[in-house]
This record gives sequence, C-alpha cells and structure tokens, in this order.
Amino acid sequence: MQLNDKVIVVTGAGRGLGRAIASMLASHGAKIACVDLNPDDLNDTVNLCHQVGGAGKAYQCNVAREDDVVALFDQVVSDFGTLHGVVNNAGITRDGLLVKAKDGDISKMSLQQWQTVIDVNLTGVFLCGREAAARMISLGVDEGVIVNISSLARHGSFGQTNYSAAKAGVIALAEVWAKELARYNIRTGAVAPGTINTDMLAAMKPEARDRLMNAVPLKRLGEPEHIAMSVKFIFENSYFTGRCIDTDGGLR
Repeated sequence: MQLNDKVIVVTGAGRGLGRAIASMLASHGAKIACVDLNPDDLNDTVNLCHQVGGAGKAYQCNVAREDDVVALFDQVVSDFGTLHGVVNNAGITRDGLLVKAKDGDISKMSLQQWQTVIDVNLTGVFLCGREAAARMISLGVDEGVIVNISSLARHGSFGQTNYSAAKAGVIALAEVWAKELARYNIRTGAVAPGTINTDMLAAMKPEARDRLMNAVPLKRLGEPEHIAMSVKFIFENSYFTGRCIDTDGGLR
C-alpha cells in the first residue's frame, strides 16, 4: 500500500507509541484519524501530523464501548470519505499478582483489574477491527490494513496476567482476520514492542532503567519510532499478512 492520501485510524494516538505511529504514517502523506480520550494530547498529535506534511483530525473515543466505536468509524468515513486502515494501539495496565500470600493473608487480582484491561486491550481491538473491516468492505477499497499492537508481555510477564492475556489475544485476532479477510484484500498484522523508551520508563529511577536496558541484547532501549517503522512496513508490504513483528532488540 502506498501511504499517500490513505485514511488511517490510529487509536491511543495522544502520546507515546500512538503519536509516533501517527506522525510516521502522516510523514508519508497519510491522513490520520487520531483517537484518544485526552483532547489536549490529541491536538498535539494532530498538529504534529500537519507539521510532518500529512493530515490529521482528532476524535475522542473510548474503544471499550461498542456504541462509541461504531460512531467513531461512521464519523471518520463521513469526514474523509473513505477508510484504508486502522492501527489498534490503545491500551492500559492494571498490574498485580494473580494471588499473593503474606503473613497468612492472601490477596488476589480483582475481577475489575482483569476486566478493565481486557475491555480496552482486547475487546477494544476486536471492536475497532470489526468496524474498520466492515467499512472497508462496504466502501470497496482496493486494499485495507489492520495492525494490532501487541507486546513482548504476550509470552507471560510477571504481575501482568491480564495484560499478557490481552496482548497474546490481539496476535490471535490478527491471525484469524488474515484468513477471514483476505478475500476482500484486507491484510492484517501485529507488532510486539519490547522495552521502549516511553514516558513511563523515563519516570523510573536510573538504576531501574539500567536493569531493563542491560537485559536487552542490543544494550539499549527501543524508541517509539522503531515501533512506527514496523507498523509502516506492514502497511507498505503487500505480501505481509497474519504475522507478528517482534521489535524488541533481541529480548525474548
């Protein structure tokens, strides 16, 4: 897919990986529907999309709510006239051990901790993927692309039962959708970031950051732009579908 003038929805676009993905695609001429909950963050990303030579428009949406997602994609198509892709990047964490025993007391990950993460990180991807595919099919676009942002945590991350399950799930979605949607020339893929230099890592103590960095074979943190480059590859490579790109500096 040539990115110039293509309309692409990016969820979680307000900052971090989402902002880097939006600006990367916009720098190659794409028109980005930037989706998030924080209007100030969204406006900053939209401005960045324009600065790099593309176009952007802000949309506030809770991807875990079906009505919100349906309305979002209806509005995007109304505003831009078409739709060529979606990057399902929006995600949250609610970390905690499955069970923890201390001094005879047992604490457990709550159902709310589990459900909140699953609702956004897995159900939100399902909803956005479904609505994007339905619009692309009804519009008869020549080629469509759906990219799900996973994580190295999909292999099992200590204290992240909920997050790990969701991030494994979004790869499974990409694999299933590749088989189901190929007849409509809609390709799918996933990107699994490793340890990326985001705001969360920047707030860590230096010794904690050093431990994370030293665990990476390349001995350096990834940057959001590295993830954006992997997303761009999936969009542009017309023979790529149903697979996950691990962008993790060799960390397994």
